[in-house]
Amino acid sequence: MRLRGLYAVTPEAPDAVEKARLALEGGVALLQYRRKRRDLAEARAVAALARRHGVPLIVNDDVELALELDADGVHLGRDDGDLRAARGRLGDKILGASCYDEPELARRAVEAGADYVAFGSVFPSTTKPAAVRAPLALFAARLGVPLCAIGGITLENAPRVIGAGADLLAVVSDLFDAPDIRARAAQYQGLFA
Repeated sequence: MRLRGLYAVTPEAPDAVEKARLALEGGVALLQYRRKRRDLAEARAVAALARRHGVPLIVNDDVELALELDADGVHLGRDDGDLRAARGRLGDKILGASCYDEPELARRAVEAGADYVAFGSVFPSTTKPAAVRAPLALFAARLGVPLCAIGGITLENAPRVIGAGADLLAVVSDLFDAPDIRARAAQYQGLFA
C-alpha cells in the first residue's frame, strides 16, 4: 500500500459521518477517525463508509477500537501507548506515530515499527492552537517511511509542504469546514497527481 495524498482527519462534529462521506467521495488516500470520547455507532458508520470506498481507515489514539472495528490501522501520539506493543497487537495493520518537531522521536518510531510518521503543527492550527511548530525542513529526512504533515494545512500552503517532502497531508479544518467538502478533497488529491 502506497501512503501518499490527502489524509482526511474527521472533525469533532455531530455530522462527522456525513462529512466523512463527502470527503471519501472527493477522494482521499487515508481517513482517520478521531473522536476524543468514544462513539461506537459513529465509529462503525465511518468504518463502513471507508470500506465501501476502498480507503484505509486509521483510528486515532485507540488500538482497542481499531481492532474492534477491524480498521486498517491506528495513529498514536506520545502519550497514547507504546508503539512496539501496538505493533505487536496490530500485526500487519498500519501504525502511524506523531513525532511533533522531533526527528529523533521519528527515528525511534520507525525502529518500533511505525509505517509512517507525522510532524506538526507545520502552520498555526485552529484544531490544536497550542501545538508545537514543526519546520518544513523536517520533511527532508530520509526515514524509509512516508512522512505526514499536520497542522494548519490549507490548499494554499499545501504545495509548499509537498515540495518540502511530505507524502501525506493530514487536514481537518480546511477540508471539513469547506463549503464543498467533496470538491475540496478532490483539489487536495489533485496536488499529488
